[in-house]
Amino acid sequence: MSKYGLDTDDGQVNYGKARFIVFGVGGGGGNAVEHMVQEGLNGVTFVAANTDRTALDNLTVPHKIQLGSEGLGAGGNPEEGRRYAEEDEDEIRSMLDGYNMVFITAGMGGGTGTGAAPVVARVAKEMGILTVAVVTTPFDFEGKKRMKSAKDGVSQLTELVDAIITIPNQKLLKIYKQISFTDALKKADDVLLHAVSGLVQIVDTADNVVINTDFRDVRTAMTAKGYAMMGIGRASGDDRARQAAEKAIRSPLLDDIRLENAKGLLVNITAAELMMSEPEEIAEALSSIADLEEGNIFYGYVQDESMGDEIHVTVIATGLTLDDRPKVAVQQAPIQNLQTAPAGHVSALESRQQAQQTQPQAQSVQAQAQPQTAPQVKTRIDVNSYLKSQQHNK
Repeated sequence: MSKYGLDTDDGQVNYGKARFIVFGVGGGGGNAVEHMVQEGLNGVTFVAANTDRTALDNLTVPHKIQLGSEGLGAGGNPEEGRRYAEEDEDEIRSMLDGYNMVFITAGMGGGTGTGAAPVVARVAKEMGILTVAVVTTPFDFEGKKRMKSAKDGVSQLTELVDAIITIPNQKLLKIYKQISFTDALKKADDVLLHAVSGLVQIVDTADNVVINTDFRDVRTAMTAKGYAMMGIGRASGDDRARQAAEKAIRSPLLDDIRLENAKGLLVNITAAELMMSEPEEIAEALSSIADLEEGNIFYGYVQDESMGDEIHVTVIATGLTLDDRPKVAVQQAPIQNLQTAPAGHVSALESRQQAQQTQPQAQSVQAQAQPQTAPQVKTRIDVNSYLKSQQHNK
């Protein structure tokens, strides 16, 4: 039973407006929620739930739930984490009451996050709440036992949530070698921050939101089942829209998932001013991962005068599957050949072409013997008309 008073946050009830809650479970989940609180994200309720009372005391998160009566942790045992969460299931249910969407964040592999997060997910789904999990998996140096526990936890969560975003901590070692360990972990927490803020903006109705999306549209896109990815791209200058969109779908931190054939896309664009041609340029860049005519695709546009010449594109793709294909080494093209791209950036199309070039030589020779055909081009749609009609059909 919790030793913290449960503040129901009655003052934030928004009639006719979707309500979002982020539920951090365990130590890793609590730290991720604390990061969002410190960043000052508005329009969201934050909750930390843990079996460790000391860890909860160290957080400034406004709502806290101590799972179990002891407050001494779960000893790295997911079964204990599950049992403690089930003891306080009524309190979890009370905290979730009245919300339309919940993000459950946890570090997989330990006791509380691995064991208790599926309990929170089950309760949320029983209440009809749109449920998205954003979880991390262990570093290799944490051992095979913890990694196996993490995989079991991810497997359980996948069966209970509408979508799951998995961030392997091991990738932090490869990507952020020159920054501190603490700062590298914050990069993983930023994935959750941007996913939540992007979704909140998409359904927002503030004066600076030029185009927003109904929450029911968000539910349609997010209930495609399976894995999800979230990325944010920033660019300025010539060709900024395409560059930002391609950066958004090439997040280096996400797990090995296949981006092709996404069943749902939520796209949020933030800029001081959006040129008429730019929505279509963004859509063309996204056509590499989704069928623009068959998929559930929804756009939002926020006007922010402080952006100057920069544009931000946030993309959430759903209904994805794990990439279990054999890994192929990709030889990155020389930087000088990428005239419109920043250093180290390779477009989605170029990446695919490079991967094809590295297939076994026998396949390459066979391919050269075949008649050359023009690459398949998806039918172009009038994105500006689509955006306008989407706004009027509310």
